[in-house]
Amino acid sequence: MHTVDTDTLRIGYRALGPDEGWPVVLSHGFPYDVHAYDEVAPRLVKAGARVIMPYLRGFGPTRFLSDATMRSGQQAALGNDVIDLLDALGIEQALLAGYDWGGLASCVASALWPKRVSGLVSYAGYDIIDVERLGHAYSPHLEQFLWYQHLFQNERGRECLSLNRRELCRILWKQWSPNWAFDDATFERTAASFDNPDFVAVVIHSYRFDFGLADGDPALAALEARLAGKPLITVPAITIDGTQDPLKPGGTADHASMFTGRHEHRIVQCGHNLPWEAPQDFADAVLMVRDWVAGTRK
Repeated sequence: MHTVDTDTLRIGYRALGPDEGWPVVLSHGFPYDVHAYDEVAPRLVKAGARVIMPYLRGFGPTRFLSDATMRSGQQAALGNDVIDLLDALGIEQALLAGYDWGGLASCVASALWPKRVSGLVSYAGYDIIDVERLGHAYSPHLEQFLWYQHLFQNERGRECLSLNRRELCRILWKQWSPNWAFDDATFERTAASFDNPDFVAVVIHSYRFDFGLADGDPALAALEARLAGKPLITVPAITIDGTQDPLKPGGTADHASMFTGRHEHRIVQCGHNLPWEAPQDFADAVLMVRDWVAGTRK
C-alpha cells in the first residue's frame, strides 16, 4: 500500500504494474474498497497498464490532513480527489474506470476535466447525480432498495451506521448482488476499510447532500454549479449495466445522449458489484477503451 498527499487528503492506494505503463485509475464504491479490483487489476497489468486503486475519502487508510476540513462526501469532492491524485502522482492524463461512488467520481472528473482523462468506463451510465431530481419520488419498487439512503437522512441513521456498519453494509452487498456468493473472509477484508474514523461522517454527508438536505463544502460550490448543468462527457467511454442490479431497474441505455465522444453501452449478467462479480467483463471494457485511445482497434 502506498500513500500520497494532496492539498486535502493523504490518499492511500494500491498500485500494480510498471511506472511507465499506461495509467488507469480504478475507483471503488460504497460500501466497498480497492479489493473489488483484485481480479481486474492483474488482467490490465498483463496488457501493459499502470493500475492505481485509491481508497476513497472516508475509506481505509485515506485521511484528511486537517481537522478543519469539512468531511464532505459530495460528488464534486469525489471527482476533484481523482484529479488531485493524478496531480500528486505526476500523471498528466489517465483512463478512469469505476462503479457506484467510483463511477460517480470518474464521471465527474471526465465531465469537468476532460483534458486529464483519456477514456472512461462507467458502470450505470452517466452517473453524475441530479440533486434536484433526487428531491422527488421514484417508483415504490426502486424506493424499497433505497431504504439506507432514507435512513441516513436523520440522526438515527448516523447512529445505526456508527454502531452496525458491518452488518448494515453486508446487507447491502447481499441485496445489490443477489447471485454473488461471497464468503466471510472476502467481506471482512473489505469491511476493515469501514473502520476509517471519517467513514460515517463522509457517508452520511454524501447521501444528505444528494437529497438536497445538507449544505456542501463552500470551496466546491462552483464545481457543483457546473455539475447541476449536466455537463456532457466528451471522452471515449464505455458504459455498463448489470442485469441483476436492483438499484438500476431498466438500465441506463437512455443515457447515451450524455456522451458525445465515442461511446458504447454494454449489458453484463451481474448485480451491482460489477468488477468483483464479472472481472473479465470489466477488464475487457477498460482494454477496449484503451485500444480506442491508442488507435489499435476501430
